[in-house]
Amino acid sequence: MIWLIIFSMATVIFISRYLFLEPRLPVRLNSQVQRLLSYSSPAVLTAIWAPIVFMPEGELSVSISNPYLIAAVVAAVLAWKTKNVLLTAVISMALFFVLHHWMG
Repeated sequence: MIWLIIFSMATVIFISRYLFLEPRLPVRLNSQVQRLLSYSSPAVLTAIWAPIVFMPEGELSVSISNPYLIAAVVAAVLAWKTKNVLLTAVISMALFFVLHHWMG
């Protein structure tokens, strides 16, 4: 039963992506819908990272002893200053692992 659910979800996601990414299909969105959809990626990403960074143990933690918060702030500053995704990911992950091991 669970495999049927997973397969169904994968099928729905694939079809919805394929319709908009295949250039030969006649599906086009107007500019208002495109502008509205441009906000979906940042919203989804924020919904994923915000609870991890601000509530790592199930309750709000905005202190200097929160390695998730420190690494996230460093990652944001690095991304803004360097515009280098790989450098940002490697340095912020290394910092997180060091802080998590040291503070944990």
